[in-house]
Amino acid sequence: MYLTQPLHKSLIECPTRTATVFGERRRSYAEFVDRVARLAGALKKLGVKPGDRVAMLGLNSDRYVEYLFGVVWAGAVINPVNIRWSPREIIYSLDDCDSQILLIDDTFLAMLDPLQAGSSSLKTVIYAGDKTAPEGTLSYEDLLADAEPAEDALRKDKDLAAIMYTGGTTGKPKGVMLSHGNLFADALGSQAVAGLNFRSVTLHAAPAFHVAGTGLILQSVARLNTNVILPMFEPKAVMVAAEKEKAQDIFLVPTMLRMLMNHPDFGKHDMSSLRHFMYGASPMDSALLKRAKAAFPETGFIQAYGMTELSPTVTILTAEWHTQKGEDSGRMMSAGQPLPVAEIRIVDGNDQPVATGTRGEIVVRGPTVMQGYWNKPEQTADALRGGWMHTGDAGYMDEDGFVFVVDRIKDMIVTGGENVYSAEVEEVVLQMPQILQCAVIGVPDEDWGERVHLVVVLKDDATLTQEEVTSHCKQHIANYKVPRSLEIRDEMPMSSAGKLLKFKLREEHWGDRDRKVS
Repeated sequence: MYLTQPLHKSLIECPTRTATVFGERRRSYAEFVDRVARLAGALKKLGVKPGDRVAMLGLNSDRYVEYLFGVVWAGAVINPVNIRWSPREIIYSLDDCDSQILLIDDTFLAMLDPLQAGSSSLKTVIYAGDKTAPEGTLSYEDLLADAEPAEDALRKDKDLAAIMYTGGTTGKPKGVMLSHGNLFADALGSQAVAGLNFRSVTLHAAPAFHVAGTGLILQSVARLNTNVILPMFEPKAVMVAAEKEKAQDIFLVPTMLRMLMNHPDFGKHDMSSLRHFMYGASPMDSALLKRAKAAFPETGFIQAYGMTELSPTVTILTAEWHTQKGEDSGRMMSAGQPLPVAEIRIVDGNDQPVATGTRGEIVVRGPTVMQGYWNKPEQTADALRGGWMHTGDAGYMDEDGFVFVVDRIKDMIVTGGENVYSAEVEEVVLQMPQILQCAVIGVPDEDWGERVHLVVVLKDDATLTQEEVTSHCKQHIANYKVPRSLEIRDEMPMSSAGKLLKFKLREEHWGDRDRKVS
């Protein structure tokens, strides 16, 4: 399995079909493949060798799609940088996997000086914008113009294709290693269940750096679709593009869908071409789902559940179950059934399978499971113990294999579709001199699904405000990780052994809900 296979097919089957649409730029598959091959040639001239890591920091664009395929065409490994991270976090991800080349667009040029000053690995910066390349950078378009198209390296199967950084349980991000086989197996498995049309039109609004965004691009190109790319999610832009390009497929996280439907212009643009509305990253509440189904009566809703370590999808709830049948059976609120390539178990604390309907940890085995965490053998061994990927999600499975996610075993919060590990936030918060003890938890939030909530015990005579917490945290971590609410207590709930009982803090906010994730 090699990720560039669809590009070779496109040259035979549909070379004149539009491959990418970005603003006023429209490129055919023949043009797209030529640019991918030239980017690979340019990277090789810069010294990129098979297995080397190449990073990109930018908004969605046609060049971002070329980057994803051009790097693997050259035999190298993509390292898509989280655009919401602080310079400190980005530098860590570059240096951790020795990314010596970085592509950057206009939006993030202000970060370039601190990145170059702080990174020990970064050697070459390629400017992937539309203006004149800044001093000290190489022009993306000039590189392509001067390069000869390279032969496809045809890296495949177990060859490393991507390092995707995700939050760390110990305060440091982890580089998830995904192979060609991982990503291609997931694309095929997802397609087999979702039943999306070939040679359709996909609207890309979710961030490409995220594994869901990257995965959607890979899957869409595998179906030889036309890829309509928006720089970022913006409700009005989605409506305009869907109407203009007659988009058939789109992926949004529930937070984005809510923003779309709450926009004052919602209903003023013809979005009736949409046939598949995919969502994931966090569950969708029943009220929002019913409202969306009423607004898009001809559109099939499809939920995907997974994680970066699973390339990323392992279960899908098909359109069939987003119906009265799904509502009556209760399965509309499930995460769906496993892909044909994914084997799922629910296990107890000793990794032993539990009875049908019994809650435990969701574990996964199959060809989409990651190779491991970059340079983190102990965390890899723990996550993959017994040959199963331990998701850290608690759930149960019914008699027909429908998976229900009910809680998290990992100390993780999902806010607006982004993962936030409590330990990383707590490490930053504890640098504040006023704080004696702290705990970060996820609490229900109508707009974001979950909100990062900070609970603290202060030192004697100390004071603390939400504004002080926000100001301090923004200097160290991405904005979406910053606590949005603050609770000051005299003491924390502790066990007899002196362990913080964080679940008791969560119980106060989640109450008697069956599902303690949102």
